[in-house]
Amino acid sequence: MSLDTSTLYLVATLVAALLGAMLLFFGRQENIPALRWWGAAYVLGAGAIAASTLTNSFLSHQLSLSLNAIGFVACGMVWGAARVFHGRSPHWPGILLGAIVWLVAISFLTPIAPAVRMTIGAAIVAVYAALTASELMTERRKAMKRRWPSFIVPVLHGFVLMLPILLGDYFRGDDEGFADSVWATVFAMELVLYAVGTVFVIFMLVSERTVRAHKAAASLDPLTGIFNRRGFAEATARMIEREADAGRPVTVMIFDIDHFKSINDRFGHPAGDDVLCRFAGVITNSLRITDLCGRIGGEEFAALLPCAMEEALLAAERVREAFATSGIVIAETPVDTTVSIGVAGGPVGTELDVLLAAADTALYQAKRGGRNRVQSASEEPVSLEQGRLVTAGHPAHAARPEVVLSAATMSHASA
Repeated sequence: MSLDTSTLYLVATLVAALLGAMLLFFGRQENIPALRWWGAAYVLGAGAIAASTLTNSFLSHQLSLSLNAIGFVACGMVWGAARVFHGRSPHWPGILLGAIVWLVAISFLTPIAPAVRMTIGAAIVAVYAALTASELMTERRKAMKRRWPSFIVPVLHGFVLMLPILLGDYFRGDDEGFADSVWATVFAMELVLYAVGTVFVIFMLVSERTVRAHKAAASLDPLTGIFNRRGFAEATARMIEREADAGRPVTVMIFDIDHFKSINDRFGHPAGDDVLCRFAGVITNSLRITDLCGRIGGEEFAALLPCAMEEALLAAERVREAFATSGIVIAETPVDTTVSIGVAGGPVGTELDVLLAAADTALYQAKRGGRNRVQSASEEPVSLEQGRLVTAGHPAHAARPEVVLSAATMSHASA
């Protein structure tokens, strides 16, 4: 059964136009510039095919061929959309280069046989498909197994379009009949499949990015921009596991701003929020990029450092000194800003809850000792499993002096 090539091209045009309109609509609704770029590229490409087909009967053949240059601009815009999606600016010279090459080819190589003409056009589109695949491949924020469709679809598209260059001499036959050959039919069918497949990839990428954005929003404290309690727990669990596999210790700190309630009472909650933001900045600037920090409640912050206790105590002292000398002024009144810090480490693989409980105990001692100081835990915490056995009175561990307390229920001295 033979398929009518003109009908297939008409279907490809209608599908591209419909998908382009859908992308433009969602791009505007969700305020996603890359979707608008992709949508404009599809609509422009569909318009180029329709204009070339409709004007072929009453315009000169050369002018009709020139209209195909618009389609190559659309292909370049698909590549530009991938750049915009990844936060890069569109490369306009590159977007327009394919159209320029096409116009030069049909101007200086006229008359060009239909097979050669299709091969040149296929090569231009294949180059843009390869550039799009390369742009999507360099996206480093997803695992390879998650992003493989965004790479494979453009590659397959480019490969199919390059087939006449590789095999055209064997299957082309008579140039005059090339437009009705099996390759022309394959191209038309492939255009339909590529249009649908690419939109699937586009929505997959946008969906993944949206999920990541929502997940990040759920893991970050909206005031300070650092991890909230949930995000801190998730990130530190991964770090503890990684460091345990390598046989390296970790250390936890808990920070509590001294007399924070009096700041809110004297200057109001907006001023208190500003102090919290300033302290979050002090933590992030004083610790290393490999250290994790988060706001775990009120004026209380925590950090996990992949290092031994001795190194963590030096880092805690840097934070304490930096905050004490930060020179915060509220309503033209200097404010004394100090912080008490509890530090605790444990055996390799010690659970976060256990480390937080030990650091919480040390923080309580720092508060009772006069505030504005760093206090390390006096005893190495046991594992969570051992702590449960202790509290249950298990005979094998009943003689151990350590007691595991929940960080959420530990009571502090008055801030």
